[in-house]
Amino acid sequence: MENNTKTTAIVSKGLLQSEELYRYVLETSVYPREPEPLKELRDVTAGHPKAVMGTAPDAGKLMAMLLKLVDAKKTIEVGVFTGYSLLLTALTIPDDGKIIAIDMNRDSYEIGLPVIKRAGVDHKIDFREAEALPVLDQLLKDKENKGSFDYAFVDADKVNFWNYHERLMKLLKVGGVVVYDNTLWGGSVAMPEEQTPEVFKSGRQATLEFNKLLAGDPRVQLSHVPLGDGITVCRRIY
Repeated sequence: MENNTKTTAIVSKGLLQSEELYRYVLETSVYPREPEPLKELRDVTAGHPKAVMGTAPDAGKLMAMLLKLVDAKKTIEVGVFTGYSLLLTALTIPDDGKIIAIDMNRDSYEIGLPVIKRAGVDHKIDFREAEALPVLDQLLKDKENKGSFDYAFVDADKVNFWNYHERLMKLLKVGGVVVYDNTLWGGSVAMPEEQTPEVFKSGRQATLEFNKLLAGDPRVQLSHVPLGDGITVCRRIY
């Protein structure tokens, strides 16, 4: 099937200057190499009333590269939605790789699950319908899990990002990578509070606090990348 980019609306230009510039990036280096199952899942998600919650496809390309660079086999995903980033991970890791995927809403996951199954990678996914903190705490009770995960992706409630980070620093191996999504929060992190659009106010302060804590964390090497709504890549160094 031809990867026809014209059928899918661009939900957001992210933080770039214009829709035209964002489309250039997508049509030049993202869509031509996007696997067909990911395109299908992106199309399915486009009709969802909260489609903006989906992982930006340009950010997804960087995530796929990171997965390969760390030779990821054992991963964690906190916040699944319809599963674009989950499917991307499942397509990238080896056939015997595993993903613990955590989300409180199985209904959204079920939207993308048929695509995941057709892609033949559902056997790599251990989906857990639950709050993330209890699941992460349960994983930590098993000593074999500590320092055993290669990669994690977090796209969930911003108020708990630091709580997730503290646990992931114990679960990730040294050299492992965690990616946090929405860390520029629509650009509102650089806006005066009184000028922040109402839609961004609820998560702005939590994002500012998390970014500050990450910047001061000596356990990680980090890079703040202006893709999508901003992603922060952290590599555990001890």
